Amino acid sequence: MRWLLAGCCGLVLIHFSAAQNLTLVQRPRFYGVKIHRTVQIYCGPTPQHNMPATVQWYKAEAYDKEPEKRAEVSGERIGFHNRSQTENAFLYIKNVQLQDSGVYFCKVNDAWGPGTQLVAVRPVDLPQALYRTKMKDGLIIFQGLLLAVCIAALLLRKQTLWEKNDSIYEEPETDHIYEGLAIETCGGGLYEELSVYAQAEGAEAPWE
Repeated sequence: MRWLLAGCCGLVLIHFSAAQNLTLVQRPRFYGVKIHRTVQIYCGPTPQHNMPATVQWYKAEAYDKEPEKRAEVSGERIGFHNRSQTENAFLYIKNVQLQDSGVYFCKVNDAWGPGTQLVAVRPVDLPQALYRTKMKDGLIIFQGLLLAVCIAALLLRKQTLWEKNDSIYEEPETDHIYEGLAIETCGGGLYEELSVYAQAEGAEAPWE
């Protein structure tokens, strides 16, 4: 009886130890799909920890988010499927939308899986993409021409101002200071006619 109890206790301890050191695997680690598709993510214990388990699924915005900020996965487009002894081993997301992008983690007891990143993208519309590319190129060319016109207008205005300033401060022609100041000679030499106006010495003034 004692041996039986000891064996049971040993099995319990082994199971408890395995549960404490449980390692989970997730496949795939990355999913890049177009919208409206269905994706499948697997999570389960490693072969050396093969035991009955129930998987819980959580979603986070990034790998480095704290476990407390991971939200449990649920919704109408969410489905689960079992595999052998693992319950909810497969996570299905139907009709994938852009908001489904994120990192999905599985959890068994207190053990977390490494995570699977899902990136959902819209299908590429080739004609629309080419149209947008041409529009972008056209806008770039228009901006370049507009910039060239603005620079040319600025340079032309500066040149006009320079020419205007040059015309205002243009040096005058050489002036002849004495031009027009002709001295009247009274019909003869300047000094020769002074005797006409001279008076004799000793002449009395008319009022005397």
